Amino acid sequence: MKTKTTIIDKLHSCIRGIFHKMKTQPFKTYIGLPRKGMDLRIKISTFLHFLPYVFSGKLSPRLFWRFLKRLLYFLSKMEKNKYVKTTHGTKINLYVPAFPNKAFFHACQKVMEFKDKMPSVTCLISVTSACRYHCEHCYQRLDKGKDVDLEPLKKSIVWLQDHGLAFFNIEGGEPFLVYPRLKEICSLIDSRSEILINSTGDGITVERLTELKKNGNLMGIMFSLHTDSPEKLNAFMGHENAWSNLEKGIEACHQAGVAVTFNSCLMVEDFYNGTFERVMERAKDFGGSLIQLIKPKPAGAWLGSESINFKPEDLAIVREKVMDYNNLQVFRNYPAIAPMIIDEDNEHFGCTAGGTDRFYINAKGDVQPCEFLNVSFGNITREPFEDIYNRMRKTFQEPGNCWLCEKYSPQISKMLQENQLSTLPLPEDLSLQIIENLEKGEVPEFYKKVVKI
Repeated sequence: MKTKTTIIDKLHSCIRGIFHKMKTQPFKTYIGLPRKGMDLRIKISTFLHFLPYVFSGKLSPRLFWRFLKRLLYFLSKMEKNKYVKTTHGTKINLYVPAFPNKAFFHACQKVMEFKDKMPSVTCLISVTSACRYHCEHCYQRLDKGKDVDLEPLKKSIVWLQDHGLAFFNIEGGEPFLVYPRLKEICSLIDSRSEILINSTGDGITVERLTELKKNGNLMGIMFSLHTDSPEKLNAFMGHENAWSNLEKGIEACHQAGVAVTFNSCLMVEDFYNGTFERVMERAKDFGGSLIQLIKPKPAGAWLGSESINFKPEDLAIVREKVMDYNNLQVFRNYPAIAPMIIDEDNEHFGCTAGGTDRFYINAKGDVQPCEFLNVSFGNITREPFEDIYNRMRKTFQEPGNCWLCEKYSPQISKMLQENQLSTLPLPEDLSLQIIENLEKGEVPEFYKKVVKI
C-alpha cells in the first residue's frame, strides 16, 4: 500500500507540475524520444556547420571524419542527461554551451585538435572576494587579499577565448557587489563563449541583468540552494537575508528573461531524510531550469575535514536519484540535474582539473587547477597568464580519475598549519611540493578512447 501511495503522489505531483509549467515554467525539457530527436538535430547541424572546413582545406576528409566520430562519442556520454531549453538555447550539459549558439560550435573545436593537447573549454573566474555572507562550506574562506587589477585578468580572458575557451563561469564572493567590474569582464567576452554567473542574489537588479543580457551570451544566473528551509539557508549561509535575497534575485531573473539555475551542496544524510527531494521541489517551484549537484569538498572552510565523506553505497543512492529525476517521465518538469559525482566518475570524464576541461582563477589572480584544490601555479599579477597556464598544462598532461581535492586536502591542511599560514591557496613554493608529486590515478575511459579516434 505504501508503494502505491508513493506512486500516486508522484503522479499527482506530475499533473500539478504540468499545469504549473503551462503558467510559469520558463524552460522546456527533453527526455526519451524528444531527447533523441534533439540529438539528431545537433548531429545534423554540427555536420553542416563544419563541412565547409573540408572545402576550405582547414580539415582533410580523413580528419573531418575523425572529428565527427569524436563528437559522436562525446554525445554518447550525454545519453542519460536531461536536456533543457531556455530562451538562450538548449543545454545538454552544464559546461557545454547551449545549442545552437556560436559558443556551442566553438566548444566543439576542442576535439578538432589532433597534434597537441586538447584545449580547456571552461574556466571559473572570481572577480572579487567581497561578500556579506559566511557560508559554512565556502572554499574561498581563506582566499584573503586584494582583488586583482582588471588589466591582467582581461588579457587572460582574451588569450583564453583565442585558444578555445567556450564557457566562463563568473563568481565572487558576490560579483554583483562590484557590478562595474562584473560588467567590464562580461562585456569583454564575445559570442564565442557562454557566461554563467554565480550569485547569492545580493545586489541583483532587473536593470543590471537586462544590461548584462544585451551581449547575447549570458546563459543564466546560478543561485545557491542548499536546503528547502529559509531558516536553515540563512543559518548555513551566515546571513539573515539569504533566503529573501535569493527570492528577490530569482524574481529579477524572471522579469529580465534570464534563466534561473541552482547549485546545491548536500550532505550524505540529505539523500536519506528527504531534503534532496524537497530541494528539487523548491527548485521547480522557483522556475529553475538546471541544478548543479555539488559533492561536499574538503577545501576552504572544510579543508581537511573527514566528516563529509560519501561511501560507495551513498554515491550509488545519489546516482540512482539523479537518474530518476533526469530520465523518468514523472519528473520531466523538474530542473535538469548536473551531478558532479557522475560527470567526474571513471565512465565519464574523471577529474578535469588543471585545464583538461576546466580550471580556476581566484580573486587575487592565482591560477589553480580547480577551485577545490587549494594550490597555485602562479599569479597573473607577477607573470604572464600564458606562461602559468602552459606550466599547469604540462603537469596535467593527462587527466586522471582521482579526485585530487579530496586526496590532498589533509596534506594541504597540514602544510597550512605547520607554516602558520592564514590564507589560501598555498604559496607557490609550498604548492610545488604537492604539484611535483601529484598522483592523478588512471586516465578515464573517455580520454583513453577519444585521443585514439
